Amino acid sequence: MSRFNVKKVAVLGAGVMGAQIAAHLANVKVPVILFDLPAKEGPKNGIVTRAIDGLKKLKPAPLGVPEDAVLIGQANYEEHLEQLKDCDLIIEAIAERMDWKLDLYKKIAPFIAPHAIVASNTSGLSITKLSEVLPEEIKPRFCGIHFFNPPRYMLLVELINTPTTQPQILDDLEAFVTSNLGKGVVRAKDTPNFIANRIGVAGMLATMKEVENFGLSYDVVDDLTGKKLGRASSGTFRTADVVGLDTMAHVIKTLQDTLSGDAAAGVGKFDPFYASFATPQVLKTLLDMGNLGQKSKAGFFKKVGRDIMRFDLATKTYVAAGQKADEVYARMLKKPAAERLQLLRNSEGAQGQFLWAILRNAFHYAAVHLADVADNARDVDFCMRWGFGMKQGPFELWQEAGWLTVANMVKEDIDAGKALCNAPLPDWVFSGPVAEAGGVHTPAGSWNPTTGQFVPVRSLPVYARQHFPENVLGSKARSATTAGKTLFEDDAIRLWTLDEEIVIASIKTKMHAISSDVVEGLVRAVDLAEASYQGVVIWSDDEMFSAGADLQAMLPAFMAGGVKAIDRAEAEMQQAMLKLRYANVPVVSAVRGLALGGGCEMAVYSAKRVVAMESYIGLVEVGVGLVPGAGGLTYIARRAAENAATSTGKDLLPFLTEGFTAAAMAKVGTSALESRKLGYVLDSDVIVPHKDELLFVALNEAKAMAASGYRAPHKRQFAVAGRSGLATIKGSLVNMRDGGFISQHDFHIASLIANVVCGGDVDAGSLVTEEYLMMLERQAFCSLLNHPKTQERVMGMMSTGKPVRN
Repeated sequence: MSRFNVKKVAVLGAGVMGAQIAAHLANVKVPVILFDLPAKEGPKNGIVTRAIDGLKKLKPAPLGVPEDAVLIGQANYEEHLEQLKDCDLIIEAIAERMDWKLDLYKKIAPFIAPHAIVASNTSGLSITKLSEVLPEEIKPRFCGIHFFNPPRYMLLVELINTPTTQPQILDDLEAFVTSNLGKGVVRAKDTPNFIANRIGVAGMLATMKEVENFGLSYDVVDDLTGKKLGRASSGTFRTADVVGLDTMAHVIKTLQDTLSGDAAAGVGKFDPFYASFATPQVLKTLLDMGNLGQKSKAGFFKKVGRDIMRFDLATKTYVAAGQKADEVYARMLKKPAAERLQLLRNSEGAQGQFLWAILRNAFHYAAVHLADVADNARDVDFCMRWGFGMKQGPFELWQEAGWLTVANMVKEDIDAGKALCNAPLPDWVFSGPVAEAGGVHTPAGSWNPTTGQFVPVRSLPVYARQHFPENVLGSKARSATTAGKTLFEDDAIRLWTLDEEIVIASIKTKMHAISSDVVEGLVRAVDLAEASYQGVVIWSDDEMFSAGADLQAMLPAFMAGGVKAIDRAEAEMQQAMLKLRYANVPVVSAVRGLALGGGCEMAVYSAKRVVAMESYIGLVEVGVGLVPGAGGLTYIARRAAENAATSTGKDLLPFLTEGFTAAAMAKVGTSALESRKLGYVLDSDVIVPHKDELLFVALNEAKAMAASGYRAPHKRQFAVAGRSGLATIKGSLVNMRDGGFISQHDFHIASLIANVVCGGDVDAGSLVTEEYLMMLERQAFCSLLNHPKTQERVMGMMSTGKPVRN
């Protein structure tokens, strides 16, 4: 696959978005220079320096590891414009002012390389108007690129062309943004606020209007419009706080300034929903108060100590929050789509009527404006999924619930004057190909109302790297659960192959917990590969690599057979880990999402790890009062010895400390980069920005290892820190216990961890085997299972899902 080779990127504007875009480029190791105005006082790069320093403090963290802030180059427009000549991509991300952007373009134009792409990160300004000031030779390489906040975590990037943008420029940029930055790209039309903000902000405004109509409080609305509705857990008003109320107000103003409610006025593009775009009074009030949301620590909600307060418009003060929705509606929202919508529409309570109203408004608005804002219905649904955290876009839900049934329900409400406006649904909703197909999404593609056809997904070489890309309901895209050739399958695991070369092991248990059946399946995978294939890839098609050992399945065995039964189960798990490590074929763990406890151990005992950027890896057994029991502590001790062997010093303890601390404190790497710092991801491992490329890369890594003559590592003895190292660690633990930083039971667990990683009661430098340390692990694990305090923690976690501190 040929690629647009981006050797260096310039980001213009060190504000909230610009600095975080630069941070994400640093995360994926793309060289980046961050520009801003020269500071009026002090060093000329002062504005950029402060912005980069601020990145280290932001939550959620824009940087995978704070130390990578140094990878962001610093520059200002007065002294460093010459550096633009070395950049292949220039992303402008200054404030949303057309005049400021145009002035900047005039200033930078002489310094833009002849091949460089120039892109404006704007949330809604006209890309075509922005391009008009550019020299003719740059216009074909100019487009819009709209990242969503926060750029590291939000999947969506909208690309917007102008009439003069070369198609190849968008193709090149889409490939770079997809594969290198790990984003989901949608091509948007150059209309006000593009797709996601046009549909999403209109939906938020409609929701606020319905909140007034039904007299509901913000906390209840967020409870109704969060996970219960299949949307982002932050709901409506908390999402507005996170985005920033000033940002939201700007997007609303763009709608107000560029659209019109009067078709005859000739000012702005007509939008029949224009009346619902008025800035809500509560938003005006909060902005006047300077309460801009999360960035100012007060918006619709405010944290006071440990309490969450909500804004009360009548008194302009904050009152206690925490009200929840009526449980009857939570039950309704769990019903199948068709039944769910009927129940909500027919409900008599305000909360049910409110939910139906906002869903009806979403269907209505999306259908009326589909032709204006997007090339097809799939792009709308992806935008709402990737940009607003919805499980389903509006068209997907509509189609799942029964296309014509829902269409008629919406029409009845429009005719009855219950909708936001009286604009009818388009004719294509009721007749023709969409009605005949039962919706806008089909195996042939998704509906384009402009051409009157179902259009397939865009075919670019970069998408060949995605074996199972995200798809929309109705597309009937192939599923990873049935694809390829099945070699073995039971309720716990599926072993299969796509290419007759690599065995893929996909765990099927809840949260991909490692049960005895999973252990057997992993052993079988290695045996199959050693007999007839080139390697094994452990991979699953969701945000869960493995949450660890199946404690729930372990308890009956413990009750029936006591510690002996658990000891046997742990020994089998340890042997499976060693089987992965010493297999005669490469075993590659393709890690995405959570890899905790046994999931972390499964990864570190593989020959190699291919890790999605947003992965969370760690040994967390301390949270349930246990120690890692499937080789995790043995791994820490062995890695410390291997690292020490490359040093001139003879003291093992400095190399052991970080691994011990990570296990004893149940530290989780909150990115693949942080997991590398903790030692769970190695420098030789591969970090993949795009989650859907994970399997492609893992399969190729396994094949490359096999083709290069892979041999398993030799079993070796290695040195341990012994009783002197143990004494040093325990001394620190005593101070923490006596200082009240850890409980007595925490002290006991940490001491057991220290005993294992130091090799027990042996001399410093003693040589041990993995099997010996694993025996110490099992002893510690089983002794804790008999401990009442650990039993309290295990039962607490299983009943509430939250750790118990005792």
